Amino acid sequence: TAFLLENKPLRRIYTMSSNAEKFASEVDVTGFPGDVLPEQQKYEHPLVQRYATKEMSAIWSPAMKFTTWRKLWLALATAEQELGLQITDEQLDQMRSHLYDVDFAKAEEYESKFRHDVMGHVHAFGEVAPLAMPIIHLGATSCYVGDNTDIIQLKEGLKLVRRKLVQVLAVLRDFAQKYRDLPTLGFTHYQPAQLTTVGKRCTLWMQDLLLDYERVSYELENLPMRGVKGTTGTQATFLELFDGDHEKVKLLNQKVCSMMGFDKCIPVSGQTYTRKIDFHILSVLSGIAQSAYKMCGDIRLLANLKEVEEPFAKNQIGSSAMAYKRNPMRSERVCSLARYIMSLPAGAANTHANQWFERTLDDSAIRRIILPEGFLAVDVVLNLLQNIADGMVVWPRVVEKHVMDELPFMATEVILMECVKAGGDRQELHEAIRVHSMDAGKIVKSEGKPNDLLERIAADPLFASVHSKLESLVDPKLFVGRSMEQVDEFLADCIVPVLEKEKDLLEVEQVDGVNV
Repeated sequence: TAFLLENKPLRRIYTMSSNAEKFASEVDVTGFPGDVLPEQQKYEHPLVQRYATKEMSAIWSPAMKFTTWRKLWLALATAEQELGLQITDEQLDQMRSHLYDVDFAKAEEYESKFRHDVMGHVHAFGEVAPLAMPIIHLGATSCYVGDNTDIIQLKEGLKLVRRKLVQVLAVLRDFAQKYRDLPTLGFTHYQPAQLTTVGKRCTLWMQDLLLDYERVSYELENLPMRGVKGTTGTQATFLELFDGDHEKVKLLNQKVCSMMGFDKCIPVSGQTYTRKIDFHILSVLSGIAQSAYKMCGDIRLLANLKEVEEPFAKNQIGSSAMAYKRNPMRSERVCSLARYIMSLPAGAANTHANQWFERTLDDSAIRRIILPEGFLAVDVVLNLLQNIADGMVVWPRVVEKHVMDELPFMATEVILMECVKAGGDRQELHEAIRVHSMDAGKIVKSEGKPNDLLERIAADPLFASVHSKLESLVDPKLFVGRSMEQVDEFLADCIVPVLEKEKDLLEVEQVDGVNV
């Protein structure tokens, strides 16, 4: 009810507020009180919280990073002692005894004091190995531990990626063998084309992944350690430590690299190893993502045709609204993550291009993000590929139906040749087939009826010479070319040798499953 109060604007007084008004007055739609859900007010990275595996997370974890720093300091001190510097066995013993008991709180306390992360960890290490404190990090610069650890993490990440690539290839090998002879409609321009087989199409996916495996193997065989290079890469400090003895400085570099598991070290550097290495590694990861996207893109299209389905859990819900749906969620996740991975080499390229002279620090923040995230994401993608390939379902009757919808058109040339060999007139037969094909196509498109081209030919006396063998002339297996042989040859020549070479990797069980 409205009331006109003396000399005051008209206003409404409600005896009862509506729920919409309560929402407007009581609900802050732009935020929340600062004291609610305090533990959940910090951003959580979905790549880590939702997708990343334990194995790859461990490689890029603080535990891996900072214990590797300590190992590098120990390797440096050990090599320096062997080459004559005054470093005692007791100092090395203390360092060896405290490689893994990193006090992160103490390191943060020192870092806050010194405003330097490496010196924070030097002092934290020195607290538990006090005898060694005077010689920890002797002659080194921050990049000695930082860059060499990055290289070690890249190497370990590539090893895990290689293992999972091999495991994916093994599962796809079985799939290709199983369906080597199942004819399926080929597509060019996503329009029906000559037949192939389900197994042959799988070998296209495998070939891409095989090329990725070869690139990963190359990087692992050729990845160099930064080594012991000094502040601007000249090794000047180490030359001072060894009284100008160039041979000892060279030996120091070789010994440290060897102790850390590398038979190659980068020949020359500035303060850092060349950031082109990061670009090469991320390009390899991008290649894997491209292969995965291609494979899963095909699966998504085939799922739409109802020819293929990825694994679907008993209680899995495809859509919150449409209860009947079986969405290819795993393949979609692969494509989503792959799209991100493929974007990363551009950041590495720009970082490398913008390194001025011996080094600038604008490489630091971006590398902390793109290197771990590239590996974390590729690792998830490979887990998903193995899961999809291992549980992929093919519906042969649906595949056959789609083949037979198009095969009559493809078979017309064979029918024509058989009729000509039986004495028919090629031009007359060609025109008859053209007319029948146009009429059959019109029925399919305008009335939505099945392709009846074969029925039309079977009813036409002009084709009487092939009526008795018409069915055999349109056997789909006659139209797949060398698909089956190509599957056998590709598996035997290209895949089996890799699986035999890497058989130890096939025996390693996955630590992580796939969360759908």
